[in-house]
Amino acid sequence: MENPCMNALPLTMTSSQKQVTVCIFGTGDFGRSLGLKMLQCGHAVVYGSRNPQMSSLLPSGAEVLSYPEAAQKSDIIIVAIHRDHYNFFIDLTEVLNGKILVDVSNNLKINQYPESNAEYLAQLVPGAHVVKAFNTISAWALQSGALDASRQVFVCGNDTNAKHRVMDIVRTLGLTPLDRGALVAAKEIENYPLQLFPMWRFPLCLSAMLCIFFFFYCVIRDIIYPYVYKKEDNTFRLAISIPNRVFPITALVLLALVYLPGVIAAILQLYRGTKYFRFPDWLDHWMLCRKQLGLVALGFAFLHVIYTLVIPIRYYVRWRLRNITVTQSKLGYLTLTLCTAHTLVYGGKRFLTPSALRWYLPSAYILALIAPCTVLVVKFILIMPCIDKTLTRIRQGWEKNSKSSKPLLFRKSDVSNKAECTWASEI
Repeated sequence: MENPCMNALPLTMTSSQKQVTVCIFGTGDFGRSLGLKMLQCGHAVVYGSRNPQMSSLLPSGAEVLSYPEAAQKSDIIIVAIHRDHYNFFIDLTEVLNGKILVDVSNNLKINQYPESNAEYLAQLVPGAHVVKAFNTISAWALQSGALDASRQVFVCGNDTNAKHRVMDIVRTLGLTPLDRGALVAAKEIENYPLQLFPMWRFPLCLSAMLCIFFFFYCVIRDIIYPYVYKKEDNTFRLAISIPNRVFPITALVLLALVYLPGVIAAILQLYRGTKYFRFPDWLDHWMLCRKQLGLVALGFAFLHVIYTLVIPIRYYVRWRLRNITVTQSKLGYLTLTLCTAHTLVYGGKRFLTPSALRWYLPSAYILALIAPCTVLVVKFILIMPCIDKTLTRIRQGWEKNSKSSKPLLFRKSDVSNKAECTWASEI
């Protein structure tokens, strides 16, 4: 049977790192799953329990001792216990002096306590080095493998050496540690698992606003306007016809917004003449949400396909959303180009004829073309040889004013670093 950690171990790992003995306080689901994962990756594991004789279902090869005895076996102790049971640490103050305590706990609601669980643990055991880690990884993810869930593990702590040792263990498990700074960041890290789709909030809100805007826009043009001037009752369009028009428009706009931040970032780099300045927070967040924007656009595309199959529409409308297949790869711009071209062909001269205006409002498809046309025009300018050559040199480290400029080599967070690397390979 293949070792689940064989492909995850770093190439530079030494044998001493692989044979680290880790102590785990707590024999619950997470403690057992984490211990099993560590055993599979070559670590020696010893459990600390209130009742060592009654502990069961533990991984084969792990030793079970009382809390004081287990703490003496290792200087790295993972605390897989709820905050309500932290009081016993007061009796272990001398034993835990100088050891690394890794707090993995979460709360039931956001900001449940004035201080984070990790900070509270540091107050109980002032002689220990408390590190927050592993709280964003579930027991199920550890059992199923890192590829089935997020590989990122947020790590924070006041002692740099303690953090690095914990991050080394994280790497041996095939996960990716992200240093979030001092222990004061623990509260934010503990709130993170309680947030509902943190990276989906902006895409979902934006898509909802686009849908509402285009829906009422179409209602004014196709229902209210005919009723006022012709006394025609077109309310039957509210159920299928108008939604079937709103869905592809929203999908096209969202698809354009997937690539617009990359274009803006390229313009900023050309203007600054260097890649060593961090982007504005709104642009960083926008780039991190591009995957979610693309998936939401794909969802609207599928909705349009369903509506198209429900009602009899002209045959060439049937392939409209085949061109709106969202892909976040090098084919993305080709997809955007095909979608925009199809929308232009679909509308033809009707977009510009005076009869198409209703209360001076153009067709909704005209509004949908603004974002994608802007992205494609600017992208066409950026790929011109004279500009593309300069942009490529900037991304390779060249600076326009290398003598006088003072680059900010460090970004606000590791997440921002990830955003820059993502769009740089895409544009």
